[in-house]
Amino acid sequence: MASVDECRQALQDLADRLDRNAETVRERVDLDRTLACRITDLDTAFHGRIADGRLVEMTDGDDPKAKIALSTSSDDLVALVRGELDVTRAVASRRVSIKASPFDLMKLRKLL
Repeated sequence: MASVDECRQALQDLADRLDRNAETVRERVDLDRTLACRITDLDTAFHGRIADGRLVEMTDGDDPKAKIALSTSSDDLVALVRGELDVTRAVASRRVSIKASPFDLMKLRKLL
């Protein structure tokens, strides 16, 4: 099981990757939405925003009103960010759950 710090670092790595590729991401997914990432096996969460092709304002704690909510285990989160776990397969096998409006899911799908 990955630690809270490892999960936090994985999300920071993802934010850094999106930041480096913000222009490309923004062209594919034009969203400005709140995001919650819930780590089921650690009973913890992080929240922030997807805006202008970037993942910004990530901080500890849940946002129950987040427009997009991702739930997964700590190990699966780390594996997803490292590219070791295919997100489409993870969602299909219920290792990852993404709750969002149908419109947002369609936009997010462009990133998968």
